[in-house]
Amino acid sequence: MHRYGTGHRRSRTSGRVPSAAALIGVAALVVPAVVSGTSANASAAAPPSRPGEVVPGQRTATPALVSGIREGVTGKGSAADAAVRYLADKAGRYRIARPDRDLRVVSDGGGVLRFQQKHRGVDVLGGQYVVRMERGKGGGRIVTGTSGRYFTGLTVGTEPGIDAETAVARAVDSVEDQLRLRGPEREKETLSGTDHGLVVLPRGAGVLTRHVTVRGDNPADGTPVLYEVYVEAQSGYPLLQYSGIKSFTAPKGTGGSGTSHIRTAAADDDGTKGSGTRLDGKTVELGVEHDGTRKEYLLRDRSRPSGGTVATWDARGVSLVEVLGGGWPSKAREFGSPTPAFGKEPTDLGAIDAHWGAGKVLDYYKDVHGRNGWNGRGAPLNSLVGVGTWEPFLGVFWDGGKMVYGGGDKEHLPFSAGLDVIGYEMTHGVVQSSAELVPAGQPGAVGEAVADYFGNAVQTDTFGLPMDSPDSGLLGETLCRTKGPRECAARDMNDGRTASGSFLGVPFLNDNGGVHLNSTIFSGALWDIRKDLDHRFADRIVYKALTEYMTPLDGFTEARNAVLAAARDLQATGTQLRAVERAFNAHGIVPGWELATGVDSDLLLGTLNTRDASAGAGGGWWVTSKSNDDGSEPYSVWAGRLDGTGEKKLISPNDGRFHTDAVTDGKTVVWEAWRGYKSEVLARPLAGGPIKVLYSNSYHQAHVSSLHVEGKTVTFEAHRHRGGSRVVYLRMGETDPTEIRPGSGGQYHSTNDPSLRDGRIAFTSFQRGGSRTEVLDVATGRRTVMGQLGKPLGTGRTAITGRYVYWLVWNDWQSGTTAVRRADLDGTGVVDISPDTGKDALRGVDLTASDDAVTLSAHTPDERVRNETPAKLWQLSPDGANRGRMSCNRGEQSTPAATGPTGRQVVWVDSTTGSDDLVTRARPAGRCG
Repeated sequence: MHRYGTGHRRSRTSGRVPSAAALIGVAALVVPAVVSGTSANASAAAPPSRPGEVVPGQRTATPALVSGIREGVTGKGSAADAAVRYLADKAGRYRIARPDRDLRVVSDGGGVLRFQQKHRGVDVLGGQYVVRMERGKGGGRIVTGTSGRYFTGLTVGTEPGIDAETAVARAVDSVEDQLRLRGPEREKETLSGTDHGLVVLPRGAGVLTRHVTVRGDNPADGTPVLYEVYVEAQSGYPLLQYSGIKSFTAPKGTGGSGTSHIRTAAADDDGTKGSGTRLDGKTVELGVEHDGTRKEYLLRDRSRPSGGTVATWDARGVSLVEVLGGGWPSKAREFGSPTPAFGKEPTDLGAIDAHWGAGKVLDYYKDVHGRNGWNGRGAPLNSLVGVGTWEPFLGVFWDGGKMVYGGGDKEHLPFSAGLDVIGYEMTHGVVQSSAELVPAGQPGAVGEAVADYFGNAVQTDTFGLPMDSPDSGLLGETLCRTKGPRECAARDMNDGRTASGSFLGVPFLNDNGGVHLNSTIFSGALWDIRKDLDHRFADRIVYKALTEYMTPLDGFTEARNAVLAAARDLQATGTQLRAVERAFNAHGIVPGWELATGVDSDLLLGTLNTRDASAGAGGGWWVTSKSNDDGSEPYSVWAGRLDGTGEKKLISPNDGRFHTDAVTDGKTVVWEAWRGYKSEVLARPLAGGPIKVLYSNSYHQAHVSSLHVEGKTVTFEAHRHRGGSRVVYLRMGETDPTEIRPGSGGQYHSTNDPSLRDGRIAFTSFQRGGSRTEVLDVATGRRTVMGQLGKPLGTGRTAITGRYVYWLVWNDWQSGTTAVRRADLDGTGVVDISPDTGKDALRGVDLTASDDAVTLSAHTPDERVRNETPAKLWQLSPDGANRGRMSCNRGEQSTPAATGPTGRQVVWVDSTTGSDDLVTRARPAGRCG
């Protein structure tokens, strides 16, 4: 992951993936239009049509939204049959050529029909179309509107080139890379994958993928892992992956998929009223039930006429991994009491709050929206309380069918102490069973915003909190034992953030593409609507937009359109509609807002559209990988001059492989090519000429990362699929690379993190008890161990110059902060030029250096949502005396590459604009305020 003045390459462990825009393109503009009059096939009972609005789809001929219509449908049959006939009859508008074959009903909510798009029998990710209907006076059906995404330009074939086994292996390895697992951590094989078959990604003509779910536990820290990975079905390259965990502990949380579970037991009486004391000291009424088998009262409530049993379970000793495993944890047991009045233990664990709060949220959705349970069909609701084994779990998540709570600690109450948090998490179940917003990028931020909104709506209504209070928009403000509300809160919907001024462009590696980081931009607009309108009417608008208009890939602009259309359907007055529009305008959510994000860097190559975007530079040239504009083609390596002169050069062949991780020294470009299990390291002169294969191996044996080139020397890190890594090097023309083996005595398991300068390779040697930094002189074979300060827990991320070696040091895994340590080439003169404690401490991710400057990609230690939350570039002088931000851009700044052996110019990948762009600056920006 390290950069220096000649050739360098970011490690795959900092891989990037495209934003939602790379999947669906820029949000569609609202273009008013008059919908045609009454259909020739309309029922005689249908009233005449009235002028409507059509919002064109983006990169599709099918409209994204049609509203304000009343068009009858002829014929008999089910509502789904009627919707399909309607779309066929209106083929000139909807351009869905074969709705009877290419649409599959996924839900029938009375007057709302949701269809999943299929391409040649294969599901299309996010391809969902909604038809809204009602009954006419004569019994016929009338279509009142449509919305969603149906991709008309798909032509991709559906025969895969790789099997499920290959896809699973590649997906698991990709997640291990993202988790930065190394050496013995990979050998533990704690992750497994499940192939779900083929899925088409709607990019251009379509990209055929295999969908794999990877789950298990992270061997580095024991936290649960659940990722959805889409592996390109011809080459086996992982194109898209994001965490499937929906947690309040953003961005480091837990969650996943699970099942609803109610244990059958003999009950003496249903609907018994019990009581318990919440964590705030107030006694509340509870729905409980006497169990004849256990002969005690349980936190089990069957009192709701619509069904949907609410049960709360003691899950102490249950691991988070077991919860995510898809089954029911065997140790879980419903909380019991000899009397209907539950005592202190369930109070302290947060069980009373969880049980009471779950009922309050269900009652809100039933009383205000007529919704029968979280899924609309009376599903049971289970809450597991106190989950966690060897260390406390500080959070709560919705796992797809149940609530999972940790037990808190000295500073944090159990997270059931926040009714807004309970409402937020349970709303994820409502989103899951309605719009199915993809939990990544802008759609994920919209889903988080809706969850924030309804969570706080439940809390403010239950406790009678005034909407005009500046604290009304806080989420999670009651979860701390000592901190005040504003200091404790995770987010504030009243923070005033705007799309064009505050949107944080980050890759999916970071917070699934900013789903929590950017949620308050949209939830702030929704909350302003609730302040300006009757709060019940505002709730109905947002709920209708979610359940009847939104579809999985909706971003900010599409979701704005959905809310406005829902308000019109609910007969909002002109004044009310203006209030809705004003709220979105105030938060910068207007058509084309993405184009207003400013940057202070110089663009070298825009819209890379690659999952693993990285920057390489050296000798006056830059190199990187790029897909085509819609992200549908395999990646190619491109090169260009740093001064912007001359034409850009295509370096790699267009042979169906994915060409990634390019580096250059200004004379030669070296990169990696992928297909299936096979990985090759290729080289080609910048001036042109044949491509040479430097290294070739089966993926099951090894793949590579951290490429560097200098003259005839190439070095990289070779990762065994199951085993330790080795830094290797070779001279061009050689057939076999030389391994840099771990230290003597057999206690070291791997060598990692190479950097290259003047024929010397700096690297780390990893062992169970720690690691050390070394330098190898390629010409003589001499190895020099760098000195240390104290006994660090870990080292890594090296950069070498003509005088110094730099590397990152971890002394505290919990804080995650890193020192930047420096030594002379002989291992002496060890000092820290950036501290790992105090106000200047950073969480280092990547490192590059020239003789004149050291550039660090790093996060700030706190979790506040601000410009510094995504990784930013910091540049230091070699002695650390001078320090400043390389750029004040708002997005994530990753894979920095020093452009030569001297100077301060750096090339990096920047996501401020919402896409991954290759950019540069010749000097630091200084202080960013």
